[in-house]
Amino acid sequence: MSAASTPGAGRTGHVVVIGGGISGLAAAHRLLEAGARVTVLEASERLGGKLRAGEVEGVPVDLGAEAMLARRPEAVELARAVGLGERLQPPATANASLWTRGELRPLPKGHLMGVPGDLAPLAASGVVSDDGLARIAREQTLPATEVGEDVALGEFIAARLGREVVDRLVEPLLGGVYAGDVYRTSMRASVPTLFELARSDRPLTEGVRELVERAARRQGGPVFMGIDGGIGRLPLAVADAVRAAGGEIRTHTPVRELRRTADGWTVATDSGALTADAVVLAAPAPAAARLLAADSPAASAELATVDYASMALVTMAFRRADVDALARGSGFLVPPVDGHTIKAATFSSRKWGWLWDTDPELFLLRTSIGRFEDDDDLKRDDADLVGLSLADLGEAVGLAARPVAARVDRWDGGLPQYPVGHLDRVARIRAEVAKLPGLGVCGAVYDGVGIPACIASARRAADELLDHIGATLGPGGGGREREWGA
Repeated sequence: MSAASTPGAGRTGHVVVIGGGISGLAAAHRLLEAGARVTVLEASERLGGKLRAGEVEGVPVDLGAEAMLARRPEAVELARAVGLGERLQPPATANASLWTRGELRPLPKGHLMGVPGDLAPLAASGVVSDDGLARIAREQTLPATEVGEDVALGEFIAARLGREVVDRLVEPLLGGVYAGDVYRTSMRASVPTLFELARSDRPLTEGVRELVERAARRQGGPVFMGIDGGIGRLPLAVADAVRAAGGEIRTHTPVRELRRTADGWTVATDSGALTADAVVLAAPAPAAARLLAADSPAASAELATVDYASMALVTMAFRRADVDALARGSGFLVPPVDGHTIKAATFSSRKWGWLWDTDPELFLLRTSIGRFEDDDDLKRDDADLVGLSLADLGEAVGLAARPVAARVDRWDGGLPQYPVGHLDRVARIRAEVAKLPGLGVCGAVYDGVGIPACIASARRAADELLDHIGATLGPGGGGREREWGA
């Protein structure tokens, strides 16, 4: 840590971070590394946002996100920086299935977010009918489809390959990320590699095949990574590192008002007002829209248009002997077109080695329920959601046992939606925010809902504010000048 964070070392830029999810905590960590003074304000009683650690029948489990993309470096780097490097673990198995057309079928290899590059494994899986396979093959004869500056992922793929591949492959895979409607989801925002391929006028299947083969040749490690004890450990470890570096974290502290002043910012809370040289707004879109209404009505209006999907996670513990022979692989996805309640099931004790070893008598699994604008089931009580999950598990894998323990965690407004034009909306928000010196925004609403994307968003906001603080306070006054020894 630089001298700038040491009491008495001279004036240090003070940054208030609004939001104690992984984005806000990552921003605070980055700012403290560079010598800023940081205060994190979190409205709720806990830190971590959609990353949450808990227990079922005494076994530690994730009650929110359970894995992070390892092909992007940001999350793994942060985990190592806060002392979790030795706890990083890849999945023990990544063999997932699709519950579709009346049975569990292997998730076919050789695809990019469900878009096939090789028809042989798709045909062998039985996921798509013979008519559906023939429709995919006809893509070679189709004229190019104009995509413009953006296009709905599902609509474009359906036009090229038919609706069946969208409904039974792309929808369940993308739904696991956004819990959204793939027919309205921006291809440019959600799968940019596919968007660039679409703009090349090449047949999709041909281009995907080359991309998959290229990725296989350069594959240097697992695609996803977990943490022994749960991904929910990550924000807690980052928070510990923030405190150890001199940062202050306040929970139960909702921000009532954010206002620009002549020389910085005023952040009003129920316990008083804070002054800051800069602010990181790492709150969900509705809260960010409210706080920006006075000083940036245009950014506020854009943020107010962001839709969110709600979902529930049902985590259950069974006696291992009752489940072990039925739950194979890491779990299964469920296409909405098949009309079932659950959208996915994860065989957690088989997927994560640390869970398998924690209690030799228990088997933990979880289901997810709810999609964008399909949340009627979420109005049911917890016992009903457990019962609906058990009914679908019985039909899918023959599970007849009752759990020895179960809990339901509801994520109301948990996942922001990325419709066509989302990246243009983000660009407009950032352009308006840039008119307010000393303000940065970050989080899942901007550049991606995955953990690495959120951390990258936080780093971007922090770095921009560090430049501002350095320019405002001058050499020796904090920011990067002191960190770099200027």
